[in-house]
Amino acid sequence: MHNRHIGKCINVASRRTPALHPLEAASLTEKKAARFRPCTSMTDSKPSPVPRHIAIVMDGNGRWAKARHRPRTFGHNAGRKAVREVIEGCIRQGVSALTLFAFSSENWNRPEDEVGALMELFVRALDKEVDELHEQQVRVRFVGDLTAFEAGLRQRMNAAMSRTAANTRLQLNVAVNYGGRWDIVQAARKAGEAIARGEIRPDDIDEALLGHWMSLADLPPLDLFIRTGGEFRVSNFLLWQLAYAELYFTETLWPDFDQVSLQSAIDDYARRERRFGRTGDQVAQG
Repeated sequence: MHNRHIGKCINVASRRTPALHPLEAASLTEKKAARFRPCTSMTDSKPSPVPRHIAIVMDGNGRWAKARHRPRTFGHNAGRKAVREVIEGCIRQGVSALTLFAFSSENWNRPEDEVGALMELFVRALDKEVDELHEQQVRVRFVGDLTAFEAGLRQRMNAAMSRTAANTRLQLNVAVNYGGRWDIVQAARKAGEAIARGEIRPDDIDEALLGHWMSLADLPPLDLFIRTGGEFRVSNFLLWQLAYAELYFTETLWPDFDQVSLQSAIDDYARRERRFGRTGDQVAQG
């Protein structure tokens, strides 16, 4: 088992991405393009390996708001800025896939007014952000049991997925009403249905075949799991996909998580020795 790791990201307000060259400021379109321009590193350090697939549990919105004597919904709204920061950072770094845990199947147990506010925020974010994501060639997908949402919201989700389906710059997966156990169960159910149809035999089922029915099966394996907010749990997120992911926990609350924080997590990932059951000597030998 991997040792639990705490990554303490220090957010320095004075640290910002480099200013745009005057020629790049000629139009709003060029400004947006510069924000998303790929780079090998956001620091002056030696370029390091970049994870292909990053997943994030975005925790700490409520505590962030409470520290400012504001309602929890204020923190959820502030977290939208962090989402934009991470998406931009992933594009700049050349990350292939980003999966965000937006709403778990357990979150329905939260106070009704908070759930309602989250749904309203979700709708507003969809209406506001999809245009820019599409412009930046980001493919948006929603993973989880979408049947629990009201029809209007499902229509918005499907419209966003259809509009961005051909984009290839970044695969953005938003996990809503998702749980890792649910994911395994729905894959097992699909395997059972295939057996009932006579397409496969029970003995045919192995990890590879069952994995074919798991969410995100068409994407690169999960490399880096990040949880903000100082908690040390995976909270039923991507249980199957986490098998060989590197785990990174930071005390930074989600609304404060920015591209500097993301770079700290990626730098930490680059220092890990990923052995996948082999010895360190075997890894060194390639």
